[in-house]
Amino acid sequence: MAELSAALQHPQALITLAVLVLAVVLFITGALAPELTGLLSVALLVSSGVLTPEQGLAGFGSPALITLMALFAVSAALFRSGALDRLRELIASERIRSPRRMVGLLALVVAPISGVVPNTPIVASLLPVLETWCHKRRVAPSRILLPLSFATLLGGTLTLLGSSVNLLASDVSQQLGYGALELFSFTAIGVPVWLAGSAYMLLAPRLFLPDRKPPEDQLGTNQAQIGYFTEVTIPSNSMLVGQTLRHSRLQRRFDVDVLELQRGNERILPPLADRGIEAGDRLLLRVTRADLLRLQQEHTVQLATASRPPTNPMTLGSVDGGLFGESDSGQKTVEVLLPAGSTLAGASLRELRFRQRHNATVLALRRGQQTVQERLGQAVLREGDVLLLQAPLDAIRGLQASNDLLVLDQLENDLPTVRRKPLAIAITLLMLLVPSVTAIPLVACVLFAVVALVLVGCLRPGEVQRSIRLDVILLLGSLSSFSVALKESGLANALASDMERLLVHWDPYWALMLIFLITNLITSVMSNAASVALLIPVATQLAEPLAIPAQALLLVVLFGASQSFLTPMGYQTNLMVFGPGRYKFLDVPRYGAGLTLLMTLLVPALILGHYGTT
Repeated sequence: MAELSAALQHPQALITLAVLVLAVVLFITGALAPELTGLLSVALLVSSGVLTPEQGLAGFGSPALITLMALFAVSAALFRSGALDRLRELIASERIRSPRRMVGLLALVVAPISGVVPNTPIVASLLPVLETWCHKRRVAPSRILLPLSFATLLGGTLTLLGSSVNLLASDVSQQLGYGALELFSFTAIGVPVWLAGSAYMLLAPRLFLPDRKPPEDQLGTNQAQIGYFTEVTIPSNSMLVGQTLRHSRLQRRFDVDVLELQRGNERILPPLADRGIEAGDRLLLRVTRADLLRLQQEHTVQLATASRPPTNPMTLGSVDGGLFGESDSGQKTVEVLLPAGSTLAGASLRELRFRQRHNATVLALRRGQQTVQERLGQAVLREGDVLLLQAPLDAIRGLQASNDLLVLDQLENDLPTVRRKPLAIAITLLMLLVPSVTAIPLVACVLFAVVALVLVGCLRPGEVQRSIRLDVILLLGSLSSFSVALKESGLANALASDMERLLVHWDPYWALMLIFLITNLITSVMSNAASVALLIPVATQLAEPLAIPAQALLLVVLFGASQSFLTPMGYQTNLMVFGPGRYKFLDVPRYGAGLTLLMTLLVPALILGHYGTT
């Protein structure tokens, strides 16, 4: 570490290292949203003089970032035009009858689509379809949903458009003087990676994935253990008053678990079967979605509204009658997921004033396998939580434009441009074809595609703006400043020199394998975008001593950051399926460790072969 120690004698290097350490701590702990961490880092680097304002903000005007913004709009047009409806129909068809066939479909059909369409909306669109398939086939969702996430990760490295991280790597490469990546720059590597990963998922032993079915009927009749958590209150005129839970129609008619009884300021825990029910009692229930919706039609209990304080039980029916019956006709019930980076995480529904803010009532909460013991309005939301909401259709469409929530249900009549599906597909194919056979840059082709999609009616102008993920744009635009700071301050050279001493006598294959593994492990606990921005400047400095092209080292870091199969937080799609699949933390590395080992051995060999250095 001699070179690093010498570099730290310079104030700029010391400041850069301090900002870097602060950012890593914030990324890992989640104390600040990732995009705010990126913006804070830019502000510190510019205000301290390490970077000029032009250098610090250059990432926000980069072609890669503009391409990504336009790509969000193209993806929105594909989904709204129903371009993926055929895939949804194929998943729900009678031809796919076993988990093995479903995994094959995900690996061989869904993964290539992820090479063009960002994986987050793909997973959000297919989640409800796969959950329905699992229910009909009596298959535990835990056997299907993690392969869905992994398939989209494998497909994300097929083209430059497969992931926002790919575009960030291209931007960093250009800023460091190695040139931007082309649309198919790493497809020759991505295709074998996809095929090898697909083979792993098809051949992996069944025991690698948990089989979490309810113990009684194997997903047949008893699903209480995998349901939502919600609260009900007992009105004074309820027929349950004076009865015990054991003999009440609540237990006879509905398949629910009563987890807690709250009477005034007293909390009464199980066993509760012989407890008498009194007016004003609040019950914390674990219940399936179907039974919860049936409960809404009952006047024997009242669903508590989580986004406001409890109301006098004598007036519950009149104050919030919209939850029950006639005035409910304009309402829809949908599931929404809190994705990674949601600003709602860390606050309770009551603190967020959720109902007033979104014009939506939270009926229940689902959190993987965990039991939620807090009252619904006081439960602190976490990334990966699934909320069951009831709201007017317009409010739900508004939620679809939010970056804090992902609507998991497909809304009826919500694809107003289905007749233009062929146009949307044709424009997207031209967007991919033109830059590969002409000199027109990719960014121009993507912008042309957005304009064309609006002109032919596949997308409305307002939807273009709403489709852009501002949190992703802010994060990627700010993180590119790290790469410049590491190079300008001399830290990249110093770290590379110290690594050179370690790797100087190593065979290039083993050196690349170590870099891949380090990148992958860092990505498992930190943003993959941050890993790319921090490690590419260091890794590419090893090009000359290892006699390997700089872009080969860049791709090792890119693939290491993209193939994140070890933790739920390693990639957003892993977190999206974590709750619905009812996974536990160790389920992810148990299934993903073999895939990580395969990629660690395979990717360096493919990259060396591609660049002719073997």
